[in-house]
Amino acid sequence: QVQLVESGGGLVQAGGSLRLSCAASGIIFSISSMDWYRQAPGKQRELVATINRLSVTNYADSVKGRFSISRDNAKNTVFLQMNSLKPEDTAVYYCKTQSAGLNVWGHGTQVTVSS
Repeated sequence: QVQLVESGGGLVQAGGSLRLSCAASGIIFSISSMDWYRQAPGKQRELVATINRLSVTNYADSVKGRFSISRDNAKNTVFLQMNSLKPEDTAVYYCKTQSAGLNVWGHGTQVTVSS
């Protein structure tokens, strides 16, 4: 059974930083692409960052230069380092991967940025 468990969310002031983690189990992590999404209240879920098995990364324009996605294959974990946080970054952040052609989501972790 594939499981993704996010952690690291919280309340931070604008300009601050947070590091999210997503621990994966039940997949061959080293060959899996991993994504971070977020969903703000009343808005659609949006892709924030991706990292493939070769550690090639892509970012949404809104977070480029502020967020960094990375992975530790030895720990089956993907990270999202978030710097220079803004109130508009407030959302529930979700980790996602694919297994057997199906999307697998974590439960999410809340990030709240106060102005």
